Amino acid sequence: MSESLTPEQITSAIHEMGRLAKRASYALATLSADQKNAILRAMAEGLRDATDSIVAANVLDISAGEENELSAAMLDRLRLDASRIEAIASGIEQVASLADPVGDLISEWDRPNGIHIQQVRVPIGVIGIIFESRPNVTSDAAVLCLKSGNATILRGGKEAIHSNRAIAHALQSAGETAGLPEGAIQLIPFTDRESVSVLAQMDQFLDLIIPRGGKGLVEAVVSQARMPVIKHYDGICHTYIHPDADRNMARKIVVDAKTQKPSVCNALETLLVHQDIAAQFLPEVAESLRTKSVEIRGCERTRSHIDAIPATDADWDTEYLDTILAIRVVDSIEDAISHINAHSSQHSECIITEDSSVASRFMRELDSACVFHNVSTRFADGEEFGFGAEIGISTDKLHARGPMALKELTSYQYRITGDGQTKS
Repeated sequence: MSESLTPEQITSAIHEMGRLAKRASYALATLSADQKNAILRAMAEGLRDATDSIVAANVLDISAGEENELSAAMLDRLRLDASRIEAIASGIEQVASLADPVGDLISEWDRPNGIHIQQVRVPIGVIGIIFESRPNVTSDAAVLCLKSGNATILRGGKEAIHSNRAIAHALQSAGETAGLPEGAIQLIPFTDRESVSVLAQMDQFLDLIIPRGGKGLVEAVVSQARMPVIKHYDGICHTYIHPDADRNMARKIVVDAKTQKPSVCNALETLLVHQDIAAQFLPEVAESLRTKSVEIRGCERTRSHIDAIPATDADWDTEYLDTILAIRVVDSIEDAISHINAHSSQHSECIITEDSSVASRFMRELDSACVFHNVSTRFADGEEFGFGAEIGISTDKLHARGPMALKELTSYQYRITGDGQTKS
């Protein structure tokens, strides 16, 4: 618990943030696309102007992370420098260039009695976002909520608290110079567990809550939330190598999916290899993986072809977020599909094959948000899909699934017009 605040004071402080956010949401809903874009561009410049103070704050987080023995991959997720801050600022400008979904006409029709009905996109209102580690999420979440007309209350993890405070302050301060309503972007300035509970139960102010982080965090929010939750569960992503795969293509995709950025949710965690290609493919891919310092954990049949640490049952259900890969040899595509449906977090899966009918079956029979054919799972990303920045990858099935960007942060409203029709 914060040394200076009691649980009652924490509750009071967050409720006040909720009241401010609710008031800001009504003002945001009236802003035009041009007004929101001007605010976003001001926020991008404000972030650039605050580079030195953000880097200084990040140094405190990195130092604490090293003292707490965070892994190299986690420290990399946490680290900010001038080039990464510039990338965040450029991302804000990219969001400004995207089409505004608010006010989009989804559909319209006339009824026999002359009533005209329109279905129109509108903001959700106030969105609470709880996330861990990555300070760039502070900006991504704030700007996507703003562009879609929503106020947001952010609660980051303790690992990035100094960085998050600096980023949120820069965004809100710069945005207000261009007309951002007070309370539109707020960061809970403390990381007590109590703050998660208060936010999750604050349904009088929040319309939606989105947890981004480990399974424990997501389950804690789901168990307490009084408002709708969009879940971002673990990224236990799989790639299956079918016998007719182009082995060179398969090797390149596996290495990219595992090592291009191993600390993110769309990185490969489990590789499944058909028995008919295992003897040829496994030594090739293992050699490439080891040049990238990847630790391989394999089933018994995998270890008959390459040196690997024995895999345990827990390995098939682990999101490593590190340079570790579990490998299993499977008997058939049915075996691969069965394994994935049993162990996947329903994030992203890939098949490498030259047979389009096999690929089609793989995609139809898997229950995951994103399914790939001959493409690295690292492309499970809002920007790569052309959506701009994203809130995260939803592993839910209702309202939003897969990369969550602007449209996924809106609801819709029915607008009905007539000329005096009555029921009587």
